[in-house]
Amino acid sequence: METTTPTSEVQTQTESQPQETGQWKRFALDILETIILAIVLYFGINAVSARVRVDGLSMSPTLKNGEYVLVSRLAYKTGAPERGDIIVFSFPMDTRQDLIKRVIGLPGETIRIQGGEVFVNGRKLQEPYIAQPPAYTGEWTVGEGQLFVLGDNRNDSKDSHQWGLLPIENVIGKALLIYWPPSDWKLVNHTQEVFVP
Repeated sequence: METTTPTSEVQTQTESQPQETGQWKRFALDILETIILAIVLYFGINAVSARVRVDGLSMSPTLKNGEYVLVSRLAYKTGAPERGDIIVFSFPMDTRQDLIKRVIGLPGETIRIQGGEVFVNGRKLQEPYIAQPPAYTGEWTVGEGQLFVLGDNRNDSKDSHQWGLLPIENVIGKALLIYWPPSDWKLVNHTQEVFVP
């Protein structure tokens, strides 16, 4: 005796197979689109910003050891660093190492540190953000395309008073905010130094 499958059952099976295949294709396409979007966002965010971990006490009390800082790579694309800016840069003696310091001297200026005070072109700076006055002396003339940078923890900072002037081309960007740990979340204070009258 010969058996046959009813026509309606055969049609249902053949219709469901292409439908399931289409769902898997759509699912795979959605995953691929998500991965591509994540990659584009990752590289896009890295093109305009950097995330830096503060290692050490050289910027204390402004920045603490272990804090994470968001840095704008675009800050100096249309302008130049200003006195008081906290910047991240490639260390001139080892460009694989990034440092974070405060801009004190600009091109064409003469910086003198004497008696625990900082002078720019003979005018004394007020610096309420430093940990303690510098216990060293020296004088530097900042050339074109250079900056003079110091850590806020003046006596525990590897900065321009030790290794010299910073080429502006080494600047990566301007520190914007502390984002980790959450309890320390705040905008970075770019105090524009005020000269003592």
